[in-house]
Amino acid sequence: MDGALHRRIAADLTRRIQQREWLPGDQIPSRAALAAEYDVHEQTIRLAVTLLRKRGLLEGEQRSRLFVAHPPAMRALINPDADWPHPSETTDTAPRRATVELAARLDVPVGTRLQHETVECLDPGGRSAMLVSSWWRGRRQPHDSFVVEVGAIELHERQAHALGLTVDTLAYRLVRTRLDTAGRAVETADLVLPMDRWVLRF
Repeated sequence: MDGALHRRIAADLTRRIQQREWLPGDQIPSRAALAAEYDVHEQTIRLAVTLLRKRGLLEGEQRSRLFVAHPPAMRALINPDADWPHPSETTDTAPRRATVELAARLDVPVGTRLQHETVECLDPGGRSAMLVSSWWRGRRQPHDSFVVEVGAIELHERQAHALGLTVDTLAYRLVRTRLDTAGRAVETADLVLPMDRWVLRF
């Protein structure tokens, strides 16, 4: 089976939900009906709806009826340096070479080998609420303070999939740089927050 097929079906079901073919609280067609509509095996539909349940677009148990989820509650971000109080999943720890931007943020030469971590922060219901990608040189160091720049980005494919949104959706991008007691950068991070789930208050 094409490993990307269920993702394409999930993307199409997401589009149909966003175009209000089904409203929050509506029951979607059965897995058998969707399999017939998309001309695929029912297991492919199971994978697609499992993905949408994880992203918070559908509600219901694995083997029962599924409904379009109501929009997630808005959260307020007050301290962008606070520990996340709910579960999280580390999705990427591959080292990176410093790009021009990262080199400037960490005051290191371009191409410097950096440690890297991307964490998916989940809300109490297990839905993805925020993505945090961090970079630092050598061993992680304690920090004394931090600075934050706030902007907006269009989500690329991997971010959009993780957050259950469509590609090019606008999201907040917070560039957080942690500083030591001398004011030197010891770590920098991008915090990506969906605009439909967050307000910023700091």
